[in-house]
Amino acid sequence: MDMFVDRVGYLIVLLLSLSVHEWAHAVSAFRLGDDTAAREGRLTLNPLAHMDMVGTLLLPLLGVPFGWARPVPVDARRFREGVDVRRGMMITAVAGPLSNLVLALSCALVIGLLFRAFPEGYANSSAVGFFLGAMIQINLALALFNMLPVPPLDGSRVADGLMPSRYRPLWERFCQVGPVALLLVIFVLPMLGIHVLSGPLQYFRGLTVELIQIIAFT
Repeated sequence: MDMFVDRVGYLIVLLLSLSVHEWAHAVSAFRLGDDTAAREGRLTLNPLAHMDMVGTLLLPLLGVPFGWARPVPVDARRFREGVDVRRGMMITAVAGPLSNLVLALSCALVIGLLFRAFPEGYANSSAVGFFLGAMIQINLALALFNMLPVPPLDGSRVADGLMPSRYRPLWERFCQVGPVALLLVIFVLPMLGIHVLSGPLQYFRGLTVELIQIIAFT
């Protein structure tokens, strides 16, 4: 029962985090002139609008340590006049991971304030502590994972926008096998003991701990 409760709690945190991620994509595209996501009802924080039955619901309940939401559609042809297509796609792409980073830092801020206000009454084992801690962990992981320059992740759009012309043919060939490369990163490399995100995750977790300590004890 405790395992099921933990998975449901993880599911709730993941659903909220993914919804903010996709909403950020939709908002950034809308501000650049593309109303595609808005017309499809995706310019909202309502989790039901972004939920994928497999990636957002089934896998987390089965204990799989990752998930995804339905991608927000972005049509660069609808960007307003004067918006560079590559730059616009980079902005809409980075908005999702950036929103997750902001969520993680905001939760660290709240934890620090709780420790400061209730130094003896706040416990990490509490429901609030579990929720805030899970929000930090999941949102940091989402932000860093999605910024990997591997199609179809958000980082690939940033890489595409920054790619020099002389490397573009090689990049385009890599994009053709992007999904295979992504499966390699998710499943094969960890089996070989290679965790590409472990270093960055440890660094950003350290930053959140420092932020909490600064707020709580200074």
